[in-house]
Amino acid sequence: MPRTAALKPEQVPADCKQTLDAFAKTIGFTPNMMATFAQSPIAFNAWATLLGALSKALDVKTRDSIGLAVSEVNGCNYCLAVHSFTAEHMAKLPADEIAFARKGHAIDPKRDAAVQFARKVIETRGHVSDADLKAVRDAGYTDANVIEIVALVAMYSLTNFFNNVFDPEKDFPAVTPAGSL
Repeated sequence: MPRTAALKPEQVPADCKQTLDAFAKTIGFTPNMMATFAQSPIAFNAWATLLGALSKALDVKTRDSIGLAVSEVNGCNYCLAVHSFTAEHMAKLPADEIAFARKGHAIDPKRDAAVQFARKVIETRGHVSDADLKAVRDAGYTDANVIEIVALVAMYSLTNFFNNVFDPEKDFPAVTPAGSL
């Protein structure tokens, strides 16, 4: 059960309205997470700015795969549902690749290196080994790309933690528990 209510459209602070409306136009509705997050214009707009900037990082399949891996580690069922939905409908990943990403892997070797590295970043709280860093670089990622992977891990963790704390009402199709994948 949600720990705080999502804002109704007439309750959205003016500082968040334009950004929230843009998300709703793109997605087709206003997700409860965003309508809840908008209670703090400072936090919501900071997150939205980061999301917009990082939407240019890497490719959509890699970004969604990282989101799935990080959300699995952080135990965020809301984000797992969102990322599973976007991975299927926007990144066009098949169901087996979505399940694989949740386990911290990808079928594509280069994407696999990024997803494995992202999972190690979240699991070790950034204390990755030299071998971990070498593996992602050897797969063809530049230091700028590695920084983007770390930033994606941080951004996805922010929404994971937010959703784990406030537990907004689910408005994306539920996903299978990880134990049965």
